Amino acid sequence: MTSVRTAATDPAATNSVTGTHTASADGVPSKAAPQLRELVFGAARAAAVRAAASLGVADALGERPATVAELATAVGAEPERLGRLLRSLACCGVFAETEDGRIAHTEMSRLLREDAPDSLKYICLWCTEPWTWETWPRLDTAVRSDTIAFNDIHGKGFFTYLHEDAPDSARVFDKAMTTSSRQSAVELADFLDLGGAKEVADIGGGQGHVVASLLEKHPTLRGTLLDLPQVVANADPRLRDGGPLASRARLVPGDCRREIPVQADLYIIKNILEWDDESTRRTLANVVAAARPGARVLVIENLLDNSPSMRFTTAMDLFLLLNVGGRKHSSDSLVTRMTEAGLSVTGISPVNPYLHAFDSRVPDRVAA
Repeated sequence: MTSVRTAATDPAATNSVTGTHTASADGVPSKAAPQLRELVFGAARAAAVRAAASLGVADALGERPATVAELATAVGAEPERLGRLLRSLACCGVFAETEDGRIAHTEMSRLLREDAPDSLKYICLWCTEPWTWETWPRLDTAVRSDTIAFNDIHGKGFFTYLHEDAPDSARVFDKAMTTSSRQSAVELADFLDLGGAKEVADIGGGQGHVVASLLEKHPTLRGTLLDLPQVVANADPRLRDGGPLASRARLVPGDCRREIPVQADLYIIKNILEWDDESTRRTLANVVAAARPGARVLVIENLLDNSPSMRFTTAMDLFLLLNVGGRKHSSDSLVTRMTEAGLSVTGISPVNPYLHAFDSRVPDRVAA
């Protein structure tokens, strides 16, 4: 592999599309054109990350640099073409090339390893699944109308399609959500002051990593996990019968958009208020209807504003718009929805640089 000279890194390089130099009004080479060209080739970068994750290149590469030929043998690829893939990724900091042409890990490439504690392998695969490439070209139509692009293409809702027609993609989704939840659950448990709560309920809590982390940290706490039946059936082993936390855990199958048959001192709603507005409204209303007066409701979300993850979150906002008609929230929009549901928002705090906690109470006048 050889180094690549581009207009982005070499002001003297010519425009690779037009064959001309691009300069600003004062004669200084402009960065705008090469930046825009790179931006519109973002799909190529995403596809390259997906290919590396699918092939297992990061898993095959050990602590010592390896040749492209060695990696090609390990992952069953054609050496010359794998070299081209790795060259593109190295330009973005995913893998690096040593002076003698070998491939070495970088901080980002290590995140593609399946055994990495903070692995993003399945998140990367999930965000680039085959159906994603069908909906992105319809973004202009989506912003003109109130239809859901995914439904228009497939004739059914996203989650119905996922479980009926794309079981492999559903498994990737489950692994991606499990990875994400496991990584943030410990941080949330460390962040959260229970304030004397004796019973916590995680609404739409997936496999229950947040509940499990809280129960491990607080030996007298009891916890309830509410999620769809097929999700609860595969709950964290620590919470299931025979698990070390089972005696203090309750697993409740259900759809929080229909009913929340759970009472607790503290309700946690983490990263699920991303549906259409009506589903979000119903979920919050159901929590308020189920809760006792004075119960605490903690909503945890990535935000569109006031966050270093805005480039990711704003892109995810469009992803949700296309596929489920949903959204990511700004601070104001989330506070508005919580207030409209009858909650009294008492504070907003960062859990980490990417997640914020919206603390609220159920006032006496709206409690069931």
